[in-house]
Amino acid sequence: MNNELLTILNFMERERGIDRETLIEAVEYALQSASRRSIESEMEPRIEVDRKTCDIRAFAPMTVVEKPRKGKNEITLQQAHKTDPNAQLGDTVETEVTPRNLGRIAAQTAKQAIIQRIRQAERDIVFEEYKDRVGDIVTGAVRQFNRSDIVVDLGRAEALLPAGERVPTEEYQIGDRIRGFILKVEPSTTAPSVILSRSHPDFVRKLFQLEVSEIADGIVEIKGIAREPGYRTKIAVVSHDEKVDPVGACVGMRGIRVKNIVRELSGEKIDIIRWSDDVRTYVTNALSPAKLLKVDVDEEIPNLVHIMTEADQLSLAIGKRGQNVRLTAKLLGLKIDIHKDEREISFEEKVANAINRLAMIESISQAQAEVLVKSGFLSVEGILAVDVAELAETTGFDLETARAVHEAAAGLHGEPEADPGV
Repeated sequence: MNNELLTILNFMERERGIDRETLIEAVEYALQSASRRSIESEMEPRIEVDRKTCDIRAFAPMTVVEKPRKGKNEITLQQAHKTDPNAQLGDTVETEVTPRNLGRIAAQTAKQAIIQRIRQAERDIVFEEYKDRVGDIVTGAVRQFNRSDIVVDLGRAEALLPAGERVPTEEYQIGDRIRGFILKVEPSTTAPSVILSRSHPDFVRKLFQLEVSEIADGIVEIKGIAREPGYRTKIAVVSHDEKVDPVGACVGMRGIRVKNIVRELSGEKIDIIRWSDDVRTYVTNALSPAKLLKVDVDEEIPNLVHIMTEADQLSLAIGKRGQNVRLTAKLLGLKIDIHKDEREISFEEKVANAINRLAMIESISQAQAEVLVKSGFLSVEGILAVDVAELAETTGFDLETARAVHEAAAGLHGEPEADPGV
């Protein structure tokens, strides 16, 4: 009985949770190469570990001949009959060739190979355990830093929090406990196969599902999330029960629910808004608390929304560094043209608004829009009111550029292209 190997297998099975058969197969594989040096055989030996006693035996295929040649895989007929009484000359018989020093060679040569196979077995176990948990939130401790990436200890497994999935405002120290969203699980031979994220919008979605029972039960539904990690998130919710206020459910009594989520996100601001299938209402809710005077969906550019506010409300609607309107546009999947009441703005602001509106048309650049406005073409209708030749003469565009601009305006307006006049 190989007591040393038996002890190691028992320890690995108990402490690492690896299947015993997997461990024995790893040992056999490692000894396969280790035994080649000590077995005088041209053919690769087969290693067999007894499942009960852990005794190690080596076997090699031998050809039955009258007179064996040294260094060849050959045995006499008499030797072959010890293994197979029916063997004949020319037959191939698998014969035990276990060398006396196999145990010593195994200890010296196979140790690292066994460790590698065990580590791979552990990684396979991790993959099987976590492959169906994509989308879950897990908790672990920061183990080490690999440049900007973080290795997180989950207990029986390691996970990786890549630099691109970190929140830029968060800093970590070795040993810190952090939570992460399982973004994906991949089979791997080296690096951790569990990839985490703290910056993904679905991390916020999952936190709300865990914190708000109405969302977990399907009474309240999250219709959309727009996030700038570490700074601000907008989340749109709707209730499928008229008796339940979706915003109130997410906020919780005295704000306890949303406060817990904000604490987890290291102070990231969260705007919870009521979703609506009416674009105007949805935009108004998303830009709250700013007061909007008018919300119009552009008839010519369906994914463009024009918003007018009072002068003192414009900066509030836009938000710090444009964050509020930018997140609103991302949440709704629309472009937003926001400006204050035309009656309260200067001539220069009116010119800038006209340029921006024309620049939103596909195939018309910002520079071309500036030339058009300065030449008196303030709208699509103004461009279509002249032919290509007159447009080129007035703006200074060459004919090819003038034709491209005219076609863009005509296509947007749904009218046939005007006669170029050339």
